[in-house]
Amino acid sequence: MLQRTWRVLPGLWAGVLLCIAVLAAPAAFAVLPAADAGKVVGYIFAREGWFSLLLAAVLLLGLRGASPSGGRGAGRGVLLWGTVVCTLLGGFAVQAAMPAARAGQGMLSFGQLHLVSTVFYGLKTVLVLVLAWRAAAP
Repeated sequence: MLQRTWRVLPGLWAGVLLCIAVLAAPAAFAVLPAADAGKVVGYIFAREGWFSLLLAAVLLLGLRGASPSGGRGAGRGVLLWGTVVCTLLGGFAVQAAMPAARAGQGMLSFGQLHLVSTVFYGLKTVLVLVLAWRAAAP
C-alpha cells in the first residue's frame, strides 16, 4: 500500500500544481475583472498551499515508516522538504505581504512580490515533478 501511495500521490500533486498554473489562474483573469480574478486566484493558491503541506506531510510520514525504494528515501525527503519551504515562503509569507504592497507599503512592490511568489511556486512544481518522476521509476 505504501508503494502505491508513493507512486500515485506525487503525480496527482504535480497535476494539481500544473492545472492551477496553466488553466485555473489564466482562466480567472480571462473572464473576470482583474480585481475579482485576483481574489479568486488568491483563494485558489491559499487552498493549494494547505493541500501541498498536507501531501508533503503524508509523504514525509511515509518516509519515516519505510523507505519505499530501498535507500532512495533521503533524496525524496530533500525534495519534500524543499516543497514545504517553497510553500511556506512563497505561498504564505509572500502572499501575506502582498496586500500591504498593493497599498504602497513595504520594501517591495506588488509586482516584485508577485515575481518572488511565482518563482517559489515554479520551484515547488519542479520539485514535485522530479518527485513524481522518481516515484514512477521501477
